[in-house]
Amino acid sequence: MVPLRTRFASLSAPSRRLHEVLRTETAGGLVLLAATVAALVWANLPGGSYEAVSSHHFGPSALGLDLSVGHWTSDGLLTVFFFVAGTELKRELTSGELSRPAAAALPVVAAVCGTVVPAAVYLAVSASGGGGLGGWAVPMATDIAFALGVLALIGSHLPSGVRAFLLTLAVVDDLLAILVIAVFFTRELNWAALAGAVAGLVLFRVLHTRLRVRGWYVYVPLAVAVWALTYNSGVHATISGVALGMLLRTGPAERVEHRMRPLSAGLAVPLFALFAAGVSVSGPALAGMFRAPEALGVLLGLFVGKFAGVLGGTYLTARFTRARLDPALAWPDVAGVAMLAGIGFTVSLLVTGLAFTDPATVGQVKAAVLTGSLLAAAVACTVLKARDARYRAAASEAAPGTAGADSRADDSAPRGAAS
Repeated sequence: MVPLRTRFASLSAPSRRLHEVLRTETAGGLVLLAATVAALVWANLPGGSYEAVSSHHFGPSALGLDLSVGHWTSDGLLTVFFFVAGTELKRELTSGELSRPAAAALPVVAAVCGTVVPAAVYLAVSASGGGGLGGWAVPMATDIAFALGVLALIGSHLPSGVRAFLLTLAVVDDLLAILVIAVFFTRELNWAALAGAVAGLVLFRVLHTRLRVRGWYVYVPLAVAVWALTYNSGVHATISGVALGMLLRTGPAERVEHRMRPLSAGLAVPLFALFAAGVSVSGPALAGMFRAPEALGVLLGLFVGKFAGVLGGTYLTARFTRARLDPALAWPDVAGVAMLAGIGFTVSLLVTGLAFTDPATVGQVKAAVLTGSLLAAAVACTVLKARDARYRAAASEAAPGTAGADSRADDSAPRGAAS
């Protein structure tokens, strides 16, 4: 196999620059935002071309893969995103924050509470309005790409612990969302296909860790076969991406993640957003969103439930256990991160398509996902921008060489109240 460094060096200068830009969190968030705006504009143009393209079918029907364009992006391309998420999870478990229980305790609890509370908010709101209860998982997930992108845009002077807290929270959040999809949104199982997928994963592991076989031409066809078998098994196909990512050895996983991130951020996730975020933004449609109990439950779950779950879970854990907040962080920083966690988007849109079948309800809930995520992003930006200005001012007033420590001195108490 040609070494990664050699292959990268062989790219043209513009291609290398594009790859490097797409690896940044800011660029990934902006591309995703552009795809979302394009979806909204396209879906609201007259003529119905958006729906026609999204519902167009192609693929080998003999293999059970005659899918619509929308399904190819959600079940196919989004697997790349989950593969990258799997490699991130592997890194966090082996050498990152999740490898140190003391450091991981608070963000892990925050992630768990940040999934349970939004689900409870959805159930309470939807049930009280006579709506269906099947969408409880929609507001559970945090969009790691969008959330980190927003943080990168506004947080130039925030402590590095803010990003570490958000990243750990989002990775655990993704893991919980993956488990929910695998357990609660699995169709009737095809045991033969499932056995084939498991056998493919075992073969992948043996080739990679035992025999140390090298060469993308071995692993890419095997990965595609595992994906196809997983899809036909009834388990959501994106689960195969997570499994393959976590089966990589730590060193190769980091190199593969580095290589695959531009593909995920620049192609897979934006195309998914393009064919998942297209909803009507007319006045009657938006009014219908606020009248539909399922949509209102999702909106409040993302905007209120996520914030309450993440911040409340973190505070109660720090208050009543030995776990302590990173001394570099203050509670207002955690509040900003808790609001950022309300940006659901990618996984929330995916679960919407799995949880609901009625087109009107799907449209209303998608609109609620977009609205709740937008509100959470706007409030988070306000809070964190104020915190960033505070840290910047403190750094400018501090003497050279002591700015990094002094700028955080006022807000470093692990149990301190919001300043």
